[in-house]
This record gives sequence, structure tokens and C-alpha cells, in this order.
Amino acid sequence: METHRKLLVISGMLVSLLAIGTCGYIFIEGWRPLDAFYMTVITVATIGYGELKPLSDAGREFTMAIIFMGVGFFAYSINVLTEAAVEGKIKDIFNQRRMQKAISKLENHFIICGCGRIGKTILEMLIREGIPAVVIESNSAVVTELEDAGRLVIVGDATNEDVLNNAGIARARGIVCVLHSDADNVYITLTARLLNPKVFILARASDRKAERRIYQAGANKVISPYEIGARRMGMAILKPSVIEFLDLAVHCADFDLSVEQIEIKESSVMIGKTIKELDIRQKTGVTLLAVKRKSDGVMASVGPDYIFQKGDLIITLGSTEGIDKLGIMAG
Repeated sequence: METHRKLLVISGMLVSLLAIGTCGYIFIEGWRPLDAFYMTVITVATIGYGELKPLSDAGREFTMAIIFMGVGFFAYSINVLTEAAVEGKIKDIFNQRRMQKAISKLENHFIICGCGRIGKTILEMLIREGIPAVVIESNSAVVTELEDAGRLVIVGDATNEDVLNNAGIARARGIVCVLHSDADNVYITLTARLLNPKVFILARASDRKAERRIYQAGANKVISPYEIGARRMGMAILKPSVIEFLDLAVHCADFDLSVEQIEIKESSVMIGKTIKELDIRQKTGVTLLAVKRKSDGVMASVGPDYIFQKGDLIITLGSTEGIDKLGIMAG
């Protein structure tokens, strides 16, 4: 902010100097405005073209004053511009080192490659849930915006292996590839899978063909925003009440009903017991929508005799209080 103010001062000084010189030659020598302005410019710039017209003694004294003011102006300007350049460079270096130090301490974090509209939304969702995230972005304007907001960001190309390593890919829990280019998302997926075979990879695809390629590259989940958007719009026409309810359940903070997933931990009292034995609905008020088991995938309909195992993911619908109760039971 201080540098910006000084640059404004320089601009004001230059305008003032040109105005003083032009007015001075008009009043002292009686020149027309164009001649007076031209003489002022070549005098301030110390070009040395010589006098435009013969000067009076007063005119020469005035010219010497303009020369001294011009020399002082340029000396001050060079000092401010040099200071701004050095200050900006030092600030950039300091920020990069601070960012890298903070990133080096992260574990089980997410890496977001590309922070456009989709990337920003994902970043904010992760932050709201308290999940650490690092952004890789090449657009300097976006980088500045993220830095000002206090987000962890690395300036660079996400397809570069060194950049992924700087983002802590080896320690990351997951990586989100949301660049506009399908080819870039494929390359990032391949590289990330090589650098960390266990990392969860979520990628964006523009169409079904690209989706298949990214899956083949090693992604765990590929999503096409265009296809999902089209389906959602279709549902909004065919089943508007369903869409409205889901929006309230998933996005509205004032609506005390949400869809959540809960993992059954090793210490859970639910392990080895059935839904009927636990009486989940009666004790928590939560509705069990589905269960995901690693070996079987998502089971949308589970009966009362379903036996819970360690690692099961329960998809539930209920109030915040009820989900918290179920979370305690799940360990």
C-alpha cells in the first residue's frame, strides 16, 4: 500500500512539474502553450536539444530551476521504483518460503490442481470441514487472491512432477484435478499415481471419452460437471420437490437435516451387530440410506439383519444431533 501511494506521488509530481514549466514559459517568455510545453519536456528530460527560442535572463533562471527540479524528480522516481521492485521480490520470496514451510508440515491433506470456479468451491468446502488443502495455480491474479485470503498455494504448473512434490503429494490424502484441459488432468493423474500409489484421485472430465481415459490413467473418481448439471436440470423439471429437498439437506445451514457419511472405526460398539440389534432409528432418529463396504461397494438397501463391520461407511439422513449420536456409536 505504501509503494502504491508513492507511485501516485510520482505521477502527481510529474504532472505538477510539467504544468509549472509550461505556465512559467508562457508568462515569462510569452510563448504559445505548445512551445512552452515542448521546452518544459526537453528541459525536464535533460535531453539537451538547446533553447527553442532565445531566452531572457529570467527565462534562463527559470530553466535552471526546472532542470534542478527535474533531476530531483528522476532521482526520487528511480529510488521509489527500485525500492518497489526489491520489496516485491523479497515479499514474493518470503511468501513462497512461508508457504513451503507450512505445506511441508501437512499430512493427509488434499491438493487442488487449478482454482477456477470448481476448484474454489471445492477448496471452500474442505476449509469449512477443517480439512487442510493446498492449491496449485499458475494464474498470478488467482494466486494473489488466494494468498490474501490466507490459503496455502503454490505457483506453478500442476503437470510438473517437482511442483506436485512441493505440494506434498507423497503425504497427501487426495488430489483433485480440475484443470480445463482433459489432457492435463490425465497427465496429473498418471504422475500422482506414480508418486503416491495410495492417494485418492478425483478428476474432472469434459465428456464420456475423456472420463474413460482418466479412469485408465488411475483416477479413483471422475466427474463430468456438464453431464451432472444436465441431469440436475432435468430433475428440476421432472421432480422439482426432490431437488428442493436435497438442496436444503445438503446446502442449507439453517435446515437441520443433512446427508452425511460416517465410518465405523475399530473401537465402534456397532461392529458385529445388526441394524435391528442397534435400533439406530429409535436411538438416534437417523435414517440409514445406504452402506458402503469396501468389498461390495454401495448397498442402497440393507435389511435389519445387516451386520456392521469395521470400515463400513454409513450414508445417513438426519438432524445434526442425531448424526452426532450415531458418530459416537461408530467410534
